[in-house]
Amino acid sequence: AVTQAAEGDGVAGVTAVGTLRRNEGGPARLAQSLAEVFVAGVDVNWSPWLAGGRLVELPTYAFQRRRHWLPAGRSVVDAAGLGLRPAGHPLLGAAVRLAGGDDVVLTGRLSRTTHPWLDDHGVFGTVLLPGTAFIEMTLRAADEVGCDVIEELTLERPLVLSEDAQVAVQVSVAAPDGSGRRTVSVHSQVQDADADVTGGGDWVRHAVGVLAEAGPVPSDERLDGVWPPTGAERVDVADAYETLAGLGYGYGPVFQGLRALWRDGGDLFAEVRLPVDAEEFGIHPALLDAALHPLPSGDL
Repeated sequence: AVTQAAEGDGVAGVTAVGTLRRNEGGPARLAQSLAEVFVAGVDVNWSPWLAGGRLVELPTYAFQRRRHWLPAGRSVVDAAGLGLRPAGHPLLGAAVRLAGGDDVVLTGRLSRTTHPWLDDHGVFGTVLLPGTAFIEMTLRAADEVGCDVIEELTLERPLVLSEDAQVAVQVSVAAPDGSGRRTVSVHSQVQDADADVTGGGDWVRHAVGVLAEAGPVPSDERLDGVWPPTGAERVDVADAYETLAGLGYGYGPVFQGLRALWRDGGDLFAEVRLPVDAEEFGIHPALLDAALHPLPSGDL
């Protein structure tokens, strides 16, 4: 029991603790008094007070702890607030029409962290941006300037995606010529993970091509509304990705979209499926890439 005593009436070596105060005489006040006695070094028997409880081990050191807060990510900058126009594309964040002309530039930033599906595209052990991603970015640029067709696109060099680097990309579209065609190019600049978007190495051109306002409409007469195509012979694709791996193509799950294949003479007909959400792509690079997988190895 705790004996009632007026505070300040302490005797040398004795600690007096009050259990009754004006408007403080309930269980909470008594529990606090017991705690004060315990802190003062008295061995308090808590069992009658905490009936039904159980003893647990306290940490061996009062300040041992681990932080569980997630590290703060990079803030999303409003493109409109920077004088740009949001591009609304998973690979390209903003677009701007250059002053004094009709040239347009679309910009974005890529990494294997922000776009983890890119990890699934390797060639001879090196992760590369798939060529189909250049096509997809060029299609978005064509839409930005009112063109309907990529008349030609030449891939000049691959874009290597190292594990830690971030890559700034720019798709530049020139003003139209007399026929309405526009030249287009895709550049990249490799940056450190913490580098400002304006910092980094030299700009490298990866692709160059021509956009047009309209082009010939492709014919679908060959399929004639029938799938699989009439008269085509089915090709076994069960070991397709093992075969491609032997040729140096390291395709992970996102890029393993080939489901079925038929051959009719020199024509190949592939059935492909995207195993992830297509987001806001015109055509997801992994899906278009899968449509090309029968080509490197012929009949697989």
